[in-house]
Amino acid sequence: MIVGVGIDVVPVTRFAESLERTPGLRDRLFTADEQTTPSGSPRTAESLAARFAAKEAVAKSLGAPGSLHWHDVEVMVGERGRPHLEVRGTVAKRAADLGISSWHLSLSHDGGIASAVVVAEGGAGREGAP
Repeated sequence: MIVGVGIDVVPVTRFAESLERTPGLRDRLFTADEQTTPSGSPRTAESLAARFAAKEAVAKSLGAPGSLHWHDVEVMVGERGRPHLEVRGTVAKRAADLGISSWHLSLSHDGGIASAVVVAEGGAGREGAP
């Protein structure tokens, strides 16, 4: 059963400017693994903006509690290049409270916009999620 859905869009140029303007923002938002490709190259602004959109979409799928930590949700790339989520800490606790047992993620970037859709799936949790 679907417990939550989140979607977010990020203007890539504005996001890239924020990363350049604010020292340390990249490290606050992303884990070291998220900042580089599997080959070790730095990720493009489009790719980072899509990952940021995914983190925002996860928060929305969880009801947007303000207590979530950015590094507690990580966008990973599977062996076939398909993105998936790894959750821990504050995000894992909120997901467990809602009875979420699996995540579905789609990322995209085109025309200067990065986007992400997250579907949280599971059964009823302690908070009585549908």
